[in-house]
Amino acid sequence: MTTETVPTQLSLPPLRLGRLTVDVPVVLAPMAGVTNRAFRRLCREYGGGLYVTEMVTARALAERRPDSLRIIEHDDDEKIRSIQIYGVDAVNVGRAIRMVAEEDRADHIDLNFGCPVPKVMKNGGGSALPWKTDLFEAIVTTAVREASRADIPVTVKMRKGIDEDHMTFLDAAKTARDAGVAAIALHGRTAAQHYSGQADWDAIAQLRGAIEDIPVLGNGDIWSAEDAARMVEQTGVDGVVIGRGCQGRPWLFGDLQAAFEGRADRFRPGVAEVADIIYRHAELLVDTFHDEHRGMREIRKHIAWYFKGYPVGGQLRASMAQVSTLEEFRDLLNQLDLSLPYPGADVEGPRGRAGSPKKPHVPDGWLNSRILGDAERLGLADAELDISGG
Repeated sequence: MTTETVPTQLSLPPLRLGRLTVDVPVVLAPMAGVTNRAFRRLCREYGGGLYVTEMVTARALAERRPDSLRIIEHDDDEKIRSIQIYGVDAVNVGRAIRMVAEEDRADHIDLNFGCPVPKVMKNGGGSALPWKTDLFEAIVTTAVREASRADIPVTVKMRKGIDEDHMTFLDAAKTARDAGVAAIALHGRTAAQHYSGQADWDAIAQLRGAIEDIPVLGNGDIWSAEDAARMVEQTGVDGVVIGRGCQGRPWLFGDLQAAFEGRADRFRPGVAEVADIIYRHAELLVDTFHDEHRGMREIRKHIAWYFKGYPVGGQLRASMAQVSTLEEFRDLLNQLDLSLPYPGADVEGPRGRAGSPKKPHVPDGWLNSRILGDAERLGLADAELDISGG
């Protein structure tokens, strides 16, 4: 169901990433356990954009571990096959990207320098890594060089810094630009903020002003097409990155495309439509994992997101959060009052776990110098053992 609102015009040209053109300058942010093939397909059915895989570790990818290869699988009709790689070692990043390039496994590669999760940062990865300027430069330069073998554009996603006393985004962005990246995305929070508080759109505008020769994308607190329009107006970015705002709301990409086309219509689904959408999501997950029980385990985390603000009883929500088969899920969804309309404002706004500010977990002595020491270099050896993804 759609309703008419005041038209929001997002006047931006297509996003250019090297040889690639993204007609609708909207990017689905990589989210572990969320942006798998199933969810990307669901989002694409509503609107255009660039849809990035879950994060995969460079070492696991270079070693061809089965789960890492699954993470970077794409549907045949994904126009731009986009993957995100995380690494703390230039050699492993180079090996992974060389394999991707030589085997034609992607059209676009994003590098993760924005993850605030303690298990990533404590090993010097994610948001902690740009603090070490030599390590950051080595990884980005290697990535661009290896990707250029197949004319694959590389982008980077980062946060403002580790905390307010250890900002990295401006110098890291300049290093990345000089290394030849195709675009830079900035989440307007520090790692210490995690997802709490408000995203600093002024920092995004500052970056846009400092880096004028390649696209800059803004990320943080975009919950609606109207939020995206405000970010573009306030910051001058070339595109927007959508993360938690689309959790349980794949139709947000339809709203965004409508805004880019100057249309006022927005998706305002009632309970029956949400039930159909989440059931289709479950079917796609079963297909993605080739395993009904695995697919149904995956859909459980989405229940609260899809029904945020909808009048769904606690017992029914609890039952759906333990669902194990598609048939059982359909039966539970049929117990909803399918006549209920879109609830309005209760559905809008922030979603997902914001949490609270956290002391950043970085390796001992990490903040003492911006140059990587020999002991720290040895300490990175085990940092890429996890596959990542969901």
